[in-house]
Amino acid sequence: MRDDLRSRVTGKGRAAALVAVGLLAAPGLRAEDPKPAETPAFTINGFVSGSYSYRFDEPPSGRNGFRVFDFDDNTFKPDVAELVVQRTTPNAGDVGFRMDLTAGASIPPIAAASGLFRDPETGESEDFDLQQAYVSWNAPVGRGLRFDFGKHITHMGYEVIEGYDGWNDNYSRSLLFGYAIPFTHTGLKVTYAGEKASVMGMVVNGWDNVKDNNRGKSIGAQLLLTPSKTFSLYLNWMGGPERADSSDRRNDYNVVAVVKPGRLILAADYVYGREKGARGLGLDGTWQALAGYLRLNPSDRIGLTLRGEWFDDPDGVRTGFDQKLKEATFTPEFKIGAGFVLRGDLRYDRSDASVFEGKSGSKKDQTTVAVNALYSF
Repeated sequence: MRDDLRSRVTGKGRAAALVAVGLLAAPGLRAEDPKPAETPAFTINGFVSGSYSYRFDEPPSGRNGFRVFDFDDNTFKPDVAELVVQRTTPNAGDVGFRMDLTAGASIPPIAAASGLFRDPETGESEDFDLQQAYVSWNAPVGRGLRFDFGKHITHMGYEVIEGYDGWNDNYSRSLLFGYAIPFTHTGLKVTYAGEKASVMGMVVNGWDNVKDNNRGKSIGAQLLLTPSKTFSLYLNWMGGPERADSSDRRNDYNVVAVVKPGRLILAADYVYGREKGARGLGLDGTWQALAGYLRLNPSDRIGLTLRGEWFDDPDGVRTGFDQKLKEATFTPEFKIGAGFVLRGDLRYDRSDASVFEGKSGSKKDQTTVAVNALYSF
């Protein structure tokens, strides 16, 4: 993935031990020469994002259909303010932590995990969230076998929630990001990073759950291949029971490829998901999505990004409707100064079913425009 996704890569006792053994046994990951020692750092960073969004057909509800964080029409709002406090663990043997505190009108109320700042019974959330909170131990094994225990953002997908150390090239999030993959996990994550390949395994409560809603645990894994500085390939998987009081498994498979030839970035993100009993007893549900990205950087201050996407929800288990969705988004970006970015977002969504709200009934498409300003330090 892009550099801004590094933070993503960065069942109990026996399961954790098996994960660690599997990581150590992975081929091609032995490091004969240790990394040069770095000084662990205690840092405080921040991120602020605000926006204005407008939908051209002016829906009576004031909502944009099937949007994740840019769901409000014709309003200015603070999307998120984030404060990150951490102690880094660059060397084998280091111990540290990370805590991301967020508040705002867009990201926290949507991404909040059940059981923390989202009521597990009513589903209601607050405008505040503990987006990440974990302790880390970089065990003295090879280059360092890192253990993270707590709540962390998902490893799935090309796009990220948001943050000072990484944000997306488009302001609006993809359908894939919103409906095909989770946002966060709570549990144990183990990572080993080699020169050309990295592996990660996790045992967690599930999708977007701080407190588990069933007796099972979910397993996640990632294999990252970086054969050159210009190409990265991510193979991701999540599997386990996710519905309340159910043992039915949900499996999500994800492939992300990124190529960076010069000032151009090309990326592809594919997800296939299947859940047992999602439509009722003996009736499985499936979904799949494909998103493609093209970013051109004509200069150090200007970026132009085009995203095209297809989302297939034949059983209606992810979007609530049996439909095929498509969208195209264009985002121009201007870096005004150090840490300050201003960008636009022009987007068109279309479904093969009448699922979008119109002035006088349902319709098959919607068009929106947005302006976004963000600052990071």
